[in-house]
Amino acid sequence: MILAVSVTRRAVLGTGLAAVAAGLAGCGPQESSASWAQPGVDDAPTLSPSPSRSPSSSPSSTPSPSSSPAPLTAALERFLKPTKENPKHPTYAGAVALVMVDGKVKAEVAVGHALRYTAGPVELPAAKRVPMRANSVFDLASLTKVYTAVLLLRQVDKGKLDLSAPVVSYLPDFTGKDAVTVRMLLTHTSGLPVGATVAGLPDLAAKRKAVLATPLVKGAVPGKVFRYSSTGLLVAQQLVEKVTGTTLDRALKAELTGPLGLRDTGFKPLGWVSSKERLVATDARSSRGLLRGVVHDDVANQLGGVAGSAGIFATARDVAAVGQMLLEGGGRVLSEATVKAMLTNANRGLPAIDPERPGRPSDHGLGVVLRQPWFMGRLSTPATFGHTGFTGTSLLVEPKRRLVLVLLTNRAHPNWSWANPDPMRVAIANVVAEMVG
Repeated sequence: MILAVSVTRRAVLGTGLAAVAAGLAGCGPQESSASWAQPGVDDAPTLSPSPSRSPSSSPSSTPSPSSSPAPLTAALERFLKPTKENPKHPTYAGAVALVMVDGKVKAEVAVGHALRYTAGPVELPAAKRVPMRANSVFDLASLTKVYTAVLLLRQVDKGKLDLSAPVVSYLPDFTGKDAVTVRMLLTHTSGLPVGATVAGLPDLAAKRKAVLATPLVKGAVPGKVFRYSSTGLLVAQQLVEKVTGTTLDRALKAELTGPLGLRDTGFKPLGWVSSKERLVATDARSSRGLLRGVVHDDVANQLGGVAGSAGIFATARDVAAVGQMLLEGGGRVLSEATVKAMLTNANRGLPAIDPERPGRPSDHGLGVVLRQPWFMGRLSTPATFGHTGFTGTSLLVEPKRRLVLVLLTNRAHPNWSWANPDPMRVAIANVVAEMVG
């Protein structure tokens, strides 16, 4: 099966990113696929929101050897088994990779299984396993932070938030942290700790208040050090909700997925995914049993499944649409100036504190990381931006190549401690770097 869906830069700018994103979300194959578009095809169908167009309407000519998806497929399949990087277990049960160049879908590959284990974990017999598909719906984990940042920056564009203002000027319960600005929440320089303690509190209101009351790390000086903090994005969530007057999940639909025409993105997917076979499983040995369609992150779960730090579920095509929107300068969602600020390193010269990755750069824009070789591999440049998620997900955008790479895996299925996903991310990025040149 050959997938060749072409969107020229002129078409993107002329028809708007909403149509492009809607096409990405809705016109993809429904079964596992691995394909490269033929190089130089300029008259392939433009992505559109029309539900009537089927994948069979795409050109069906055989791709040239130089554009074969075989290296990408082989790289993804290698991690379905133990590897030298991770000799005791497979890195994941399944994965989907999507590659776009200049708005054109170049490759879409699905391997392995969306569900392979039940609670225990116990490996399911072959007949009961669910194969991974190109339109499988993943728990994005911390990729949610990019979406929260976009929603916050949209309020900046509207004049409802000031990046330089103290957070406490909007959220009075954010006491004792007067030097922390809105910008610092997005650049991870606030001094807030990685996580907030919300377990055991009586209700959602108490948990939300506890997030705002979370003290800074001992000795931290706001604005001086990069220290990754999910708590900061939980505070950002409450900023968005305060100025929009609605919950984060409703703001997501009204301010981002609606304008982009994304039909496969949202919190709490059990309420909107009609075919449960599309749901990708994560942990199979948690205290909550097998997790499938339920957020993996414990704090997000405590907050009802809707959190600024984790909780969004989506398909690879929907994630790619967000990457393409940023690559194209914001479309209907953000102003070009705001996107430029979002993708500029705000932490130049600052040290980074990250016990898990002690050599990482502090480079960070407003809600996205920059120049991170530990997951970007040979695609890492000062301008390359994206994010990762604990469940094994990642978005990578390399502006010079006009490349969007979405890599979604279920490395937390059945047990997140089985594998470090970073070597896999680097390996896939390196293969894509070779394929696109």
